[in-house]
Amino acid sequence: MQKLPRLAGLDHSAALLRQGYGFIPDACDRLGSDGFRARIMLRDVVCLRGPEAVALVYSDTVTRQGSVPGTVLRLLQDKHSVQQQDGAAHRHRKALFLRMLMQDGAVTALRDQFRTRLAAARAEWRTEAEVVLIEAINPVLTDAVCAWVGLPDLPRPNGLADTLYRMSDRAGGFGPATWAALWRRSGVERWLRGLIADARAGTVAVRKDTPLCQLIAHRDPDGNPLDDATLAVELLNILRPVVAIGRYIAFAAMHLGRAPGWRDRLHGGDPALAESFAEEVRRLSPFFPAVGAITLRPVEWQGHPLAARQWVLCDLYGMLHDARFFPQPEAFDPTRAQTWRSESDSFVPQGGGKVASSHRCPGEWITVTLIAEAVAQLAADPTWRLPDQDLSVALNRLPARPASGVRLRFSG
Repeated sequence: MQKLPRLAGLDHSAALLRQGYGFIPDACDRLGSDGFRARIMLRDVVCLRGPEAVALVYSDTVTRQGSVPGTVLRLLQDKHSVQQQDGAAHRHRKALFLRMLMQDGAVTALRDQFRTRLAAARAEWRTEAEVVLIEAINPVLTDAVCAWVGLPDLPRPNGLADTLYRMSDRAGGFGPATWAALWRRSGVERWLRGLIADARAGTVAVRKDTPLCQLIAHRDPDGNPLDDATLAVELLNILRPVVAIGRYIAFAAMHLGRAPGWRDRLHGGDPALAESFAEEVRRLSPFFPAVGAITLRPVEWQGHPLAARQWVLCDLYGMLHDARFFPQPEAFDPTRAQTWRSESDSFVPQGGGKVASSHRCPGEWITVTLIAEAVAQLAADPTWRLPDQDLSVALNRLPARPASGVRLRFSG
């Protein structure tokens, strides 16, 4: 059987940190291969790209357990979450997330919460003359998702919106800022555990048919309720990703401000056009560079054998910029025929696979809907523009963002 090429050198952690999103696709291009072996943190890893690689890491031949550094796991999904489960246990809890996040009424209800709050926020922003959108959007998303998820109308931890944002913003780093984000996350988890305990004790009311109500009512395959700590983790796995959509919204505003023609076209309020714009924002904007997995048994990828317990990293960002799948990949073109509904293994801004049976993110519908709502409101608002600023995107920062955070200047 063929052997995968191996990168020269003893360890490639420094190269990964230096190149960021470009580490896997650039090495594949240099080696003339869609896969290679490397060592990261002194650990053997197979790096792959392409739809077949996506199909592999979203199959039942792999597990997510042990596939990411501890700080990344802790800031994002965390232990005992649905993303860390496999097989029947994963499918059972994933069905809960599908009910909470992918029912038409649920998506519409969250959009309506966001729509009202964003309109009010834009009125406030006009009084401030200028805002940094990647920061200003976080309280709007936080208020919307907290109301939608069914959190009781009680005092929240100070800086909750910023804490939720930092969980994703610091997940790709190391050092004091990452440890601070971990510490702040632990405080939010304690707060949520207390709310859940009070809700179960009947001392605070929880609205029916909300995600919080559904989480509390959920039973595992043996008929047992989830403990308060696990419920707090899964509740955070709704709150945190919704706030993380603000990064996409900042990129969307950047593209909208740079393309006045699209601003004019979207002013008409066509929902399908706003959704297409949102999908192209997801494709072009750096979000997740790659997804990790561990093989559960020996498998093959394009004729290359992979042993059991092999660590695999599958490139996502590079494939979204690959001319084999997206002609003129660096051009911003919302007319491309791409949608989360296709469950394609090449259009993978938030991962691949089948959402009902794999680890594919169940929040894509929500993501596209909220980006599209923000785009529609911004396109219809003639009072803002992009002032001169540094909108460069450093691809060795994980997750990436425009350097300025996308400043919007309002005229009144």
